[in-house]
Amino acid sequence: MFRYIIDRIIALFITLFIIISIAFCVVRLMPGSVYDQDGDLSETVISTLNEKYHFDEPIIKQYGYFLENIVLHGDWGTSMKMRPNVPVFEVMKDRIPVTLQINLISLFAAIPIGLLAGIVAAIKKNTIIDHLVSFMVVIFISVPSFVFATCLQYFIGYKAGAFPLIYNASATGIEAYRSMFLPILALMFSPIARVARYLRAELAETMNSEFMLLAKTKGLTYGQSTVRHGLRNSMVPLANIIIPMFANVLGGSLVVETIFSVPGMGGMMVDSINANDHMLTVAILVFYSMISLITVLIVDISYGIIDPRVRMGGKK
Repeated sequence: MFRYIIDRIIALFITLFIIISIAFCVVRLMPGSVYDQDGDLSETVISTLNEKYHFDEPIIKQYGYFLENIVLHGDWGTSMKMRPNVPVFEVMKDRIPVTLQINLISLFAAIPIGLLAGIVAAIKKNTIIDHLVSFMVVIFISVPSFVFATCLQYFIGYKAGAFPLIYNASATGIEAYRSMFLPILALMFSPIARVARYLRAELAETMNSEFMLLAKTKGLTYGQSTVRHGLRNSMVPLANIIIPMFANVLGGSLVVETIFSVPGMGGMMVDSINANDHMLTVAILVFYSMISLITVLIVDISYGIIDPRVRMGGKK
């Protein structure tokens, strides 16, 4: 098991290196320049920036200096536009808690709703309720979260006036949660649908298994056999899709945060791209990549714990 975990960690760092390389090159090759919005800069200032960030050298040399600073000094660079000369992770540290709070609340609120919908759909298989749940699942998965965000903001926030149109960072108590309600709700639709669809398929298959028939012959009612045996067996594989869903929700929050003016990582990502703040953009991409890679690592390790055949596969 130890060797299996080490292999997964090595694979994580190799993948992270590839992602950093691609992110750096893509950001550097994007249209525009770091000087575009500062046309009145003197030659002295431009020369100083070139000396510090090596913008006047080939991209491969820029990348070499970038890696050297990371490996030897742990220096990911400083923001050039958003907060000039402030280290990029110093700029990000105030935004990360807001993003994590909204995404975690939306995920933990969506899971029980998705479980309930999946159970009902499986128990009522091939009925109007099952078809209705399946239809809603298709809609929730197919429609992007930013479309839901726009509709919620217009109909519930603007027309009905039930909740604030945008996030209020200065609000406290119940008002703070009221301002978070719409962005959280917009992020809940996709995980609800994914949990419901997966559990419905697993539970419907499990309920036709031989051990379920045996449970019924022992005197258990349909509901008792479903909860005690069917649901328990269906939850094991379900656990391995819930962890990666956090990365999916986190990616969907990029635009949702911008729509609701949430001072999180999503809005900062959009702003840094628009401002050509290259170092900050790369750092944010690395942050999102690390979240995704860590969730994949957790899933891989959990698979190895649950099913020994996974970690033994390389020895066959």
